[in-house]
Amino acid sequence: MSQVEVGGGDAADAAAGSLTFSPSARAAVDALLGPVDAELARRYPGDSGSRQPVHTVYVPADAFAADTVADWGRQALEALDTHAGTPAELAEALGVPADELITEVHARVRAKLQREPIEDLRIDFEDGYGPRPDAEEDAEAVRAARLVAAAVADGTAPPYIGIRIKCMEAAVRDRGIRTLELFLATLLEDGRELPAGLVLTLPKVTYPAQVTALVRLLEDFERRAGLPAGRIGFEIQIETTQAILGADGRATVALLIEAAEGRATGLHYGTFDYSASCGVSAAYQSMDHPVADHAKAVMQVAAAGTGVRLSDGSTNVIPTGPREQVFAAWNLHHGLVRRSLARAYYQGWDMHPAHLPTRYAAVYAFYREGLAAAAARLAAYVAKAGGDVMDEPATAKALSGYLLRGLDCGAVDLAEVTELTGLDRKQLDALSGR
Repeated sequence: MSQVEVGGGDAADAAAGSLTFSPSARAAVDALLGPVDAELARRYPGDSGSRQPVHTVYVPADAFAADTVADWGRQALEALDTHAGTPAELAEALGVPADELITEVHARVRAKLQREPIEDLRIDFEDGYGPRPDAEEDAEAVRAARLVAAAVADGTAPPYIGIRIKCMEAAVRDRGIRTLELFLATLLEDGRELPAGLVLTLPKVTYPAQVTALVRLLEDFERRAGLPAGRIGFEIQIETTQAILGADGRATVALLIEAAEGRATGLHYGTFDYSASCGVSAAYQSMDHPVADHAKAVMQVAAAGTGVRLSDGSTNVIPTGPREQVFAAWNLHHGLVRRSLARAYYQGWDMHPAHLPTRYAAVYAFYREGLAAAAARLAAYVAKAGGDVMDEPATAKALSGYLLRGLDCGAVDLAEVTELTGLDRKQLDALSGR
């Protein structure tokens, strides 16, 4: 048991004499804070350390095919080569300097579109699919699962893939549950395992009980399928005002996360549904509207430390048509993605293949332009050498997280990060808390 700290050295120890905290006082503190310690560990476990995709692509279930990922990559590459085949043209489209950075970004974007055009794919059985006869949706759910299983088996699936079901409102609840059970059961056919990157999305949540309802369904499925408890997680889409502020006046997002009982993996902002629910006219519905900023700020604070990740929404301005129209749409999309990244929304939605060039251009520039400074600050922190900025452990964690995100998406390479920091991947993971 340590004595009260009143100074330094032997004189201080002598002055303190026998003034110590009693064993009963220490025991009382432990008894008081023990439940708090357990609650903090349960509610705020921190980030899982897994890769977070930079975007999610939504494809209607009836349009999803075995070559969807490759086709999106082909269309994205065609758009890039047609309208911005050189770094200078890409710089013109984005309104950025035609410098060494954009040259490096252009090359990396092109390689990304060839190698891994989609990081996260959601097969949509909700808004993008619409009402269909039950037999038709049943067949689509089975077909989608078999295509996913085949893509995972042959290595052509993106790192993350899954479905968005219909919401838990009474009118469509049974249909959504039926689609979910068919999809999951088909994935497990012939002794297969669930894909490691499986993601489910629950849309239009208004009350925590709707989240808990999905938890109960997944618990039941896991028991019946012999899966580990908690194996299947899901994202919660924030598309209604009730998901931000409940009828009782309380902020709802934290309640939704709690209702997921550890299964929530992400909070995805729905730009157009949420804006419409706030009465924003169609011409002004955007990721940077004040109602969007408010909703995402609430989501961000509620999710902080929980391990639940945030995703921004999308723009519906499509980069098609004549060159000037494509450039205008690209400039808008690039600016919105950069804005999200600066606000620590590291993921967003992309609605069209031609959005991919600017998604990756914005993401790659964000991580490459800050590489040298972040690496120098992290190296100085590790070496305790000081530098221009005196960083704390929390900042070192953010710096290593920034570098790891750049590595995960292909914006930077491990060799250059190691050269600049002197750290390998394992050390970066440790500093970031992964």
